[in-house]
Amino acid sequence: MAPGPASHPQVAVTLGLLLSVLGLAAGGKVLVVPVDGSHWLSMREVLEGLKAKGHEVVVVAPEVSLYIKPSKSFVMKMYPVPFTQEELDRDFHAFTQDTLKEGSFLERFVTVYQRFEKTSALFLSTCEHLLYNKELMRYLEESKFDVVFTDPVIPCGPIVAEHLSVPSVYFLRGIPCGLDFEATQCPSPPSYVPRIFTEHTDHMNFLQRVKNLVFEVPNLFLCNFFFQPYSKLASQFLQRDVTVLDLLSKASVWLLRLDFVLDYPRPLMPNIVLIGGVNCAHKELPQTATSFGVPGTLWD
Repeated sequence: MAPGPASHPQVAVTLGLLLSVLGLAAGGKVLVVPVDGSHWLSMREVLEGLKAKGHEVVVVAPEVSLYIKPSKSFVMKMYPVPFTQEELDRDFHAFTQDTLKEGSFLERFVTVYQRFEKTSALFLSTCEHLLYNKELMRYLEESKFDVVFTDPVIPCGPIVAEHLSVPSVYFLRGIPCGLDFEATQCPSPPSYVPRIFTEHTDHMNFLQRVKNLVFEVPNLFLCNFFFQPYSKLASQFLQRDVTVLDLLSKASVWLLRLDFVLDYPRPLMPNIVLIGGVNCAHKELPQTATSFGVPGTLWD
């Protein structure tokens, strides 16, 4: 059986890539625009490593969050948002409950869609209050950061990086509607690359390829629904027409929390690096593992 993904060597690769994009070999300034939830828990491991290497790390985060809290490993710059901790906790709890509800496919789809719409509004509002916080943005402009380190699944960090004219490094598990494929120009033909939830392999018969293509159609709707408000926000803030795809395409390095031991192999560009082991830092893995069922790992 294949062993689980190594942790510390891949963490070292992560840190090395981050250091390579900094202006100086030591003492670089890293601006972090995180995404709350499990996304933050993985990113925090890397920030602790950067601090240990002598880099100055500044994290911008809303005053109300699920997991993003101050730490000795970085400087925290917080900004107000128009909702309370109770409202945020209640919304995410309801989202989890709605996702697990039983019922017909149509009933579940409508329920999850309505809840997802409310949750998306919270993320969008959080981004707006960051971008239009004049005092905080003035501080970011004057601080002369070397790189923006962000999770682009919520494209607020890419907007900030574009505004500051600073290189960006992305740290993510993936973008559900496949916009990461398009932004990196990675080949992703539906006749070869299986879509999520199909349970297909790269060896598909004709009917399976048709099914694979059908599963691709909702991605067009999902991308437009989720990212169009950010394209509008970015265009207003940057004062020029810009799309989320434009912003994502400018990333210097993509650090994907994937590992081909568990994830389906796919073509990658040279600036894409797999760092699936970063999720396993400080955790003991068993000697054997089974596909998509490895105990002791953290998956988003």
